[in-house]
Amino acid sequence: MDTLLLSRLQFALNISFHILWPSISIGLSWLLFFFKIKYRKTNDHSWMKEYQFWVKIFALCFALGVVTGVTMSFQFGTNWPGFMETVGNIAGPLLGYEVLTAFFLEASFLGIMLYGREKVSEKIHTLSTFLVAFGTTLSAFWIIALNSWMQTPLGHVMKDGKAYAQNWLQIVFNYSTGYRFTHVIIASFLTALFLVAGINACRIKNNAFSRSAKLSLRFCIYLALLFSPIQILVGDLHGLVTLKHQPAKVAAMEGIWETEKSSPLRLFAIPDSVNKKNHYEVNIPYLASLILTHSFDGEIKGLNEFKDDIPPVKPVFFGFRIMVGIGMIMLFLSFWGGLIFFKNRKIFDTFKFSPYFLKSMIVMTFSGWLATLAGWYTTEVGRQPWLVQGILKTKDSVAKNLDAQHVLFTLILYGVVYAFLMFAFLWTIKYLMKREQ
Repeated sequence: MDTLLLSRLQFALNISFHILWPSISIGLSWLLFFFKIKYRKTNDHSWMKEYQFWVKIFALCFALGVVTGVTMSFQFGTNWPGFMETVGNIAGPLLGYEVLTAFFLEASFLGIMLYGREKVSEKIHTLSTFLVAFGTTLSAFWIIALNSWMQTPLGHVMKDGKAYAQNWLQIVFNYSTGYRFTHVIIASFLTALFLVAGINACRIKNNAFSRSAKLSLRFCIYLALLFSPIQILVGDLHGLVTLKHQPAKVAAMEGIWETEKSSPLRLFAIPDSVNKKNHYEVNIPYLASLILTHSFDGEIKGLNEFKDDIPPVKPVFFGFRIMVGIGMIMLFLSFWGGLIFFKNRKIFDTFKFSPYFLKSMIVMTFSGWLATLAGWYTTEVGRQPWLVQGILKTKDSVAKNLDAQHVLFTLILYGVVYAFLMFAFLWTIKYLMKREQ
């Protein structure tokens, strides 16, 4: 048993489970704010019915996000002391800003949002919903700012092997912060939209006259139709920044071993890190160069150029394709759903959905989670062997005197607890749906 490998697996398990909940709660909080605004403008109680149904799920996601975030932060001290010793002067304040400016804001107004509707005015309750949504977004900003600095460090100086802040504006707004933050927020919206759409499709299937579920589903489809193509554009811009500052990651994403011009887009392949080649390639000529360099004969560096700084290729290669593939399916379903609602806009309250469409949306209920995890693995595994790009390698930050058996025990314990929490979350959603029938 290897302490480094087990510590990486443990942190991967924690971050994977933790990221599921913010990926819902950020987008869902803004959906709740919209439901509240629509209710106040139209006085249509269907919108309030949706608010009351989804605010319970939001509260559950928020609580799970907080709990799993706390356990994850402990590992900086227990498993990765080299991280805080080397870059703690930058990571510490950024994490502190997240607590002071975002978490306190969310926690302060969450109680009013959940329990205060009958005790405060509608205006104050709506404002509380907005502040919680704003707080979740601000929280994501600080975390993404830290992660972006770890990917593309800027605004610091190294003294005696430690990083010191030299320009906080450059640290916070480094090369990739804006692109990464936008990409993550839109991903959260799409995750929440397809969660709401999928569960509402199930509610409609069980009760064909559920008007509130129809209203909510229509809004989610239209919003997904807006965000899906925007996400593709943002992803392209983010890819260009990654190509400039982390070319090894892009080479792994594309499965490119030798530096090449007019590089084809490999739709499918099985990368072979031992022999440094791909098997069973299916590609489109010139397309990778066109996408990444905006030129048919653009040059892309291959993995062999980076010697020992090559990330694990298979998880990066396949993770990227899973993320993009799910995004394409989301775009297709958004167009399909948008067309259905547009055609039936005059008989909205009485028309019946195609069972194939409802089943497709139900299948895609948690697709945002899969796409988020695939994208996250692409980003984080693609940075290896660096923990902080060009500053600190992962192997140099792990605790030296940590017993591998202890790490294995806690890894198993985390897995058991998280499996139980996931079961409880899914059971609660099923219970809430059944109770409203």
